[in-house]
Amino acid sequence: MTETLDPLEPLQTELLVCVKCRKGQPTPDDGSPPGQRLFDRLTETPLPAGIHVRAVACLQNCDAGCNVALRGGDRWTYVYGGLDAAIHVETLADGVIRYHATTDGLIPWRERPEHFKRNCVARIPPINHADPNQKASQ
Repeated sequence: MTETLDPLEPLQTELLVCVKCRKGQPTPDDGSPPGQRLFDRLTETPLPAGIHVRAVACLQNCDAGCNVALRGGDRWTYVYGGLDAAIHVETLADGVIRYHATTDGLIPWRERPEHFKRNCVARIPPINHADPNQKASQ
């Protein structure tokens, strides 16, 4: 059964994990892509209420995988790459918890896990983000 989040619930956070990600390599002999292994490890990791780990088929950053996207409520969305199930599960859990604690998705630079500082593929504004080119009403 697929879990559906209430789009009006601002305190929810989704960690989307590309389970098809092969890190630009052939599928391993065991048939389990690195992205699936990352997803499996993350779903075994205890996370606070309101954080949901979900599988997605592809985040279109195949050569720089494994990839995840982090989104929630009225927060900025982030896509991170260069992840490895063997070494980044704790880093991801730490970053997701820090992200979840924000109201806007902006983790202060000094508080971000090191991997988040160096491997952000994209930062996408929330749907209600103000247009910086429009002047404020006077």
